[in-house]
Amino acid sequence: MARRRKLYTNARLLDPATGLDAKGALLTEGDRILDLGPKLGGGSFAGDIEVIDCQGHCLCPGLIDMHVWLREPGAEHQETMATAARAAAAGGVTSMVAMPNTEPVIDEVALVEFTARRAVDSAVVRILPAAAITKGTRGEELCELGLLAEAGAVAFTDGDRPVANARLMRRALSYATSFDLLLMQHCEEPSLAKGGVMNEGEIAARLGLAGIPAIAETIMLERDIRLLEVTGSKLHASHLSTRESFEAVRRAKQRGLRLTAGAAPHNFALNELDVGDYRTFAKVKPPLRIEDDRRAVVEAIADGTVDIISSAHSPQDPENKRLPFAQAEFGIIGLETLLPLTLELYHNGSVPLLKLLACLTCNPARLLKLESGRLAPGAPADLLLFDPDSPWRVDEKKFRSKAKNSPYDGRRVQGHALRTIVGGETVFQRKREA
Repeated sequence: MARRRKLYTNARLLDPATGLDAKGALLTEGDRILDLGPKLGGGSFAGDIEVIDCQGHCLCPGLIDMHVWLREPGAEHQETMATAARAAAAGGVTSMVAMPNTEPVIDEVALVEFTARRAVDSAVVRILPAAAITKGTRGEELCELGLLAEAGAVAFTDGDRPVANARLMRRALSYATSFDLLLMQHCEEPSLAKGGVMNEGEIAARLGLAGIPAIAETIMLERDIRLLEVTGSKLHASHLSTRESFEAVRRAKQRGLRLTAGAAPHNFALNELDVGDYRTFAKVKPPLRIEDDRRAVVEAIADGTVDIISSAHSPQDPENKRLPFAQAEFGIIGLETLLPLTLELYHNGSVPLLKLLACLTCNPARLLKLESGRLAPGAPADLLLFDPDSPWRVDEKKFRSKAKNSPYDGRRVQGHALRTIVGGETVFQRKREA
């Protein structure tokens, strides 16, 4: 049977990889993009073809989320691959990287293969397994990174646990260089952050809560930059949150080091004041910082210091959040709010639209060595059709995720995923509201 063609007409084509921003059409055949451009669609096409009128809305590569905690295996009551995938599709995410902090930890070949198989069987979007850097993410013994990469691991990280042992981290970076592997580090010096539950400062003191100092992040980042210098490896610093950290990244990039930086929406959409009266839904790592740090995240995205924006989707059940602030678990869900929160920076004039989309598409694709993340003939037909301007109010009751631990409930936002396409097939289509 011939592979069916689909023609997406009357679209605003957005491709951050090439800078394309033009009206036109895009043609897919099976699971691949066949052609695109402003002149496409004017003539007739032979054979069976489905025509989809985009009505002037934006058509771009599907979003790639590099940091998602799926909780499966081990904590399926909080989230499963299937529920997270449905949430991802509703948010325009076509590929997501699964963090290895599960029960058991993804630190063996069999578990990487299990994640990949389970994802194919149960998820409507692509789930890419990340494996741990150290066994059990305990920071004591290096995993078999090469074997895990052969089994399908796209990156290596201990998730929200930093590799604190400098000698072990140096070995990991040196080993990764030989295989051109990507290591991702949660930058937090554990002895400084130990016991902290929110940003250290006046607000924490007023609330009587132990603080996590900003220097805990910068010290770990600066250490890893020094290790990059001696190993020649590459490293992704996940979810940075302080002005000093971004200044350190800028200096490292100027010296030609292979360092990339990430940011999460909550660190540019919220600040420490959003903790309010002990709001545990605003408890996250790294913590919400002062307003100057929040502005620094926005500036770093605007000038290219930040390469990646990812949701840091971290589902928790009510029993883990409806506790005194000091005892509550860290984490915010974010798959369904990733797009609108990021678009806030476009709507307020802080960052151009294509630059924002690059942080969600071609940049993560490049780091993860994926074919997707671009609009080009032969590329995977992983696409997002979205309306950047549609206003709506976040309602946690409507989330597809099992978890509801979002600090954005009731927030007014703009921008909706209208249709999410994975491998040429629509996996989500927003229903028109009456």
